[in-house]
Amino acid sequence: MAHIETQCLHEGYKPGNGQPKAMPIYQSTTYTYDSTNHIGQLFDLTADGHMYSRISNPTVGFVEEKIAAMEGGVGALCTTSGQAASLLSILNIAKAGDHFISASTIYGGTVNLFAVTLKKFGIDCTFVDADAPVDQLQKAFRPNTKAVFGETIANPAIAVFDIEKFAKLAHANGVPLIVDNTFATPVLCRPFEWGADIVVHSTTKYMDGHAVQVGGALVDSGNFNWENGKFEELCTPDESYHGVTYTKQFGKAAYITKARVQLMRDFGMYPAAHTAFLLDLGLQTLAVRMERHCRNAEQVAQYLAARSEVEFVNYPTLESSPYAALAKKYLPKGCAGVISFSVKGGRESAVKFMDSLQLANNVVHVADICTCVLHPASSTHRQLTDEQLVAAGITPGLIRLSVGLEHIDDILADLEKGFAALHQ
Repeated sequence: MAHIETQCLHEGYKPGNGQPKAMPIYQSTTYTYDSTNHIGQLFDLTADGHMYSRISNPTVGFVEEKIAAMEGGVGALCTTSGQAASLLSILNIAKAGDHFISASTIYGGTVNLFAVTLKKFGIDCTFVDADAPVDQLQKAFRPNTKAVFGETIANPAIAVFDIEKFAKLAHANGVPLIVDNTFATPVLCRPFEWGADIVVHSTTKYMDGHAVQVGGALVDSGNFNWENGKFEELCTPDESYHGVTYTKQFGKAAYITKARVQLMRDFGMYPAAHTAFLLDLGLQTLAVRMERHCRNAEQVAQYLAARSEVEFVNYPTLESSPYAALAKKYLPKGCAGVISFSVKGGRESAVKFMDSLQLANNVVHVADICTCVLHPASSTHRQLTDEQLVAAGITPGLIRLSVGLEHIDDILADLEKGFAALHQ
């Protein structure tokens, strides 16, 4: 297998003799065929090809191939957002009356999706403390549990998820482990190598890196046994798709095929060709960018930890971090560029600090090439209750700092301005 740096550049689109070096943008909603019979075969899933760009598109397909290769999976499905990818990851195997388990330290929007929206559709979610011992976590499982979900690096608690522990626990209960690998990206961690079964991404973040496209991705490892008696929709005929039995016809790619031809067909959350083209440009430089993000963030974390105005700093490479050991295990190359820290004085001090910064962008975004700051309690996690905020590791003075690619001296000088403002 090629190294990840090489995969970023060479997986997916492979130009032939005399073909364009840059990946073409197939800006078309539909595709022509020579016979009615061939189109029928497409709908029967017995022939390869694209039928309609609500389900697949050549440009998007090249990017899906690249992401699947980078993660080490059998297939990937791009979506219009990371939220859409998380939604499909659950709906592909759970229906009304089912249940799944999630770590509590995940992105606030995903908490709301799981706790509020999916509950309206009859799918229950139990949130657990990911750091709890296995015997305590086992109590969250039910006969109708269909999956376990967690984030490699939680947003914004920056907690490191013990993938191997949860993979063993999920498999002991006959269900897959779904991991949101957005912050780590496959450059820093490949969850399938630690036992995870499904990976989701918000490609809006580091994979894009330039804040020009919103997207997501769902990746299938091909390793989970869907014929263990708990996932009848994957191993019995799907009457909504000509009676196809996914595990029989598609084997290891059963999960990702069902997600595309059943859920994507019905929900239509497929990205445009031009969006995929922009994403691919970001993927090409991902490995180089992640190295710089990590090195800058490590220095910023050390700087923040030494400031008297700071209550605590969440960054796994700090020796004081409770996740230092897990970071060395799962993230030996680095822990990405996102840091969360809490300033003394609560919300008022946090706002004053942030509004005094000049280099950093105060935006509702993260994992950009430019340094960004955000106050989670009043923005991305605003919809959470006080109890949910505490469970997610969020205090009133918590600031999420996404360290960019600027020179480290300039980043630290900007932070100095913020701390100076607290003493005025």
